[in-house]
Amino acid sequence: MVQVWLITGSSRGLGRSLAGAVLEAGHKLVATARNPSQLSDLAERYGDQIQTVALDVTDPEAANAAITNAVDTFGRLDVLVNNAGYGNVNAIEDTSLDEFRAQIETNLFGVINVTKAAIPVMREQKSGHIIQFSSVGGRIGALGRAPYSAAKWGVEGFSEVLAKEVGPLGIKVTIIEPGGFRTDFAGASTTIQNGRPEYDATVGVVARFQRDYNGKQPGDPVKAAAAILHITSLDQPPLRLLLGSDAANAVEENDLARIEADRKWRTLSVSTDFATSA
Repeated sequence: MVQVWLITGSSRGLGRSLAGAVLEAGHKLVATARNPSQLSDLAERYGDQIQTVALDVTDPEAANAAITNAVDTFGRLDVLVNNAGYGNVNAIEDTSLDEFRAQIETNLFGVINVTKAAIPVMREQKSGHIIQFSSVGGRIGALGRAPYSAAKWGVEGFSEVLAKEVGPLGIKVTIIEPGGFRTDFAGASTTIQNGRPEYDATVGVVARFQRDYNGKQPGDPVKAAAAILHITSLDQPPLRLLLGSDAANAVEENDLARIEADRKWRTLSVSTDFATSA
């Protein structure tokens, strides 16, 4: 069955790989980017199968216009992928409040804006699948990326509530949690700063690792795109999907440690209840 997709942040990274896979599979696509001219090669190759749209996800009116464009052009919207985002590296102390707000506006409110624009369409259709790009940093606080992790943890909570609200309406929700993939996310898309000397053993280590790691990440963007295409074909897709062995291993270790910590402190946790009468 041919689906109509809309992908934010289609010009780079996993969004670009997914856009290519969607078109190659024969689906229709509204590919959005801040600068849609970066999508001109896809438009030339796939013609009427693709519509390229300028979209700043932090602008709610632009988000509504992009969704309207999808419906006006292709008649419906089957899959929304909220992929647009970025995450810089710096210490919390050295990250300005304006930078915090900018990253949270894009990574969290951008997701909220486009999702809210799409819900009425999918509700009327009684069908649809919303794919929310989070990160392994949405499950584990990512050292040196506090604004990014804060936003991605927000995406996780928002999307879990969304799934409960729209599931009965026939709309599916999946949160994608990638580890390291060989895209430009850690390169041109990221500003990396070591922070002041006091953070050399923490943020500095992350910054140096990130610079060296770029181009050596274990994740293959082509395989990630195939995995996402697969889950959109399922009647019961997962609420969360980790992508990459690094993500799967790190989250498993982190979650087991969290369970153990909760068990260790359970007696103190439950001691805060009102005393029950005999």
